[in-house]
Formats: sequence, structure tokens, C-alpha cells
Amino acid sequence: MINKKTFRIAISAIFVAIILVQTFVPYIGYIRILPGLPSITTIPLTVALAGCLMGPGFGTSIGLFWGLLSLFVAYTQPGDIVSMLLFRNIFIALIPRAAAGFIAGMIGQAARDESKLQKTVVYTIAGLCTSLANTLLVISITSLWFMNNPAALLQSLGQTQNSAPLIAILLSVLGVNGVVEAIFTVILTPAIAMPLKQVMKGKMS
Repeated sequence: MINKKTFRIAISAIFVAIILVQTFVPYIGYIRILPGLPSITTIPLTVALAGCLMGPGFGTSIGLFWGLLSLFVAYTQPGDIVSMLLFRNIFIALIPRAAAGFIAGMIGQAARDESKLQKTVVYTIAGLCTSLANTLLVISITSLWFMNNPAALLQSLGQTQNSAPLIAILLSVLGVNGVVEAIFTVILTPAIAMPLKQVMKGKMS
């Protein structure tokens, strides 16, 4: 049996290390498909796992850590102009990431010791909601923040001639990334969370 506090510290260190690797090692956490646009990120999967395995408080903390790294990278080594414009804003960088971790933890709590099917469904929904929460909150907060002065953002998106509402433009341009991220997170969250949960239960028993 492992002391719960020690175990939680160890798990925290592991998740922090994973997100650091995903953030700073090329093509692990961020995969660039279209030049000039934000990369597709695999980090929502890590945040979803943190919330599902350790609860909403832990998920929120890991999501917030991801957000702080997003803010840091946007100021020090942005990969594109859009990411620089978005994630240098503390609200866009932090709120969606922290909320995604919280949502993962809240939904993950519904996975008890019942059937494998029940846990698969719960973790699948948690993965989907984690990814969608991050994407939709980034788009929503961005559209509100740039609502009165969208020129720089529209130019960086190559949408200066588009007269549609800003939120519609963001959904069409950034939504593709969100869909790919959601599919990736939905598939892998239950596949990874279920065996890890069983291992963790054995360690703590």
C-alpha cells in the first residue's frame, strides 16, 4: 500500500513531465498540418486522463499548467501568428485549459466499479467533452475579445474579405483542428484510462 499523499505527488510529477515533453518536443504535443494556423494538439488527452483518474481538482490543476505553458510559449517561441495573438491573452490561454480539466474530472467521477461498458462510455464522453470544452472556449473567448477590433486576427487567418461573424470564421478555420483533436481524445481516453485506473486501484489498496 502506498501513502495517498506520496502517490498523488508522484502522479502529479508524471503528468507535469508528460505535458512538458508534449509542449517542447516537436511533433509530440503539437502537430502542424496547415502552415500559419495553430497546430493540432494531443494535450487534451493528457488533461482528460488527469481528470478521469484523479478528479476535477487535479484535472483543473493540470489544465491550468497547460494553459501557463501555452502563455509562456506564445511569448517566447510562438509557432504561428494566430497562436501568438490568441495565447498571449491570459484569459484565452488559461480559462479553456483549466475548464477542460475540471470537466474531465467531473464526468470521470461517474465511472464507478460497474461494468466495463459503463466505464468505457463515461471515459469516452469525458474525452469528448474535454477536447470540445477547450476548443469551443478558445473560440468563444477569442471572438469576444477581438469582437471590436478583429483586423489583425482576420489578417493572420487569411480571412480579411470574409464578412461573416468572427465566431463563425473561427469555427470554420479552427474547427477542423478541434474535430481532429476530439476524435483522437475520444478514442484514446477510455483505452488508456481504464487499465491505468485498475493499476492505480491496486497500488492504493
